[in-house]
Amino acid sequence: MGQKGAETRDRLLAATQELVETGGYFAAGLNQVIATSGAPRGSLYFHFPGGKDQLVGESVRRAGRGIGEELEGLADESASVAEFVTEVLRHLGERLAESGWRKGCPVATVVLDVAATNDPLRETCSEIYASWEAVLRARLAGRADADDLAATILALIEGALLLARAHRSREPLDRAARQIGALLS
Repeated sequence: MGQKGAETRDRLLAATQELVETGGYFAAGLNQVIATSGAPRGSLYFHFPGGKDQLVGESVRRAGRGIGEELEGLADESASVAEFVTEVLRHLGERLAESGWRKGCPVATVVLDVAATNDPLRETCSEIYASWEAVLRARLAGRADADDLAATILALIEGALLLARAHRSREPLDRAARQIGALLS
């Protein structure tokens, strides 16, 4: 694939990611993706012969990798697990507020829409969550409860993001950070 093809593919993925993050699976109709990306209709099926599910799956994987890389960077920069989690919640809160409370978790929007009806996309979401949990687990290495605690922290983060989006407030994220700090002490 040439540079122009790669750029078109990237625009399609970026448009899909934006639509999915702000409105979920059903907001990312192919007509909306084409309009948002400015890409020709034919290029959509050229780059994504599997159609919408392939496009959404790849865009969610891309978003998941991005957040995973941010998590790893924050883990490397933090002196303690509590500081790491506080920084994760602060970072995600900034992202959410800067988007006008439209961008919480790019994976949650998809899994809430299709988990019961679309196994391939549900599996993609599950893999992304597992990778984020692995970053948390690695930071908790040496603790007997690392597996359970990593899953609990991820669940608290996801729930806090949902509540923050609903309330248009960072307060749920701040509360989750305090409670995670208490769990870790």
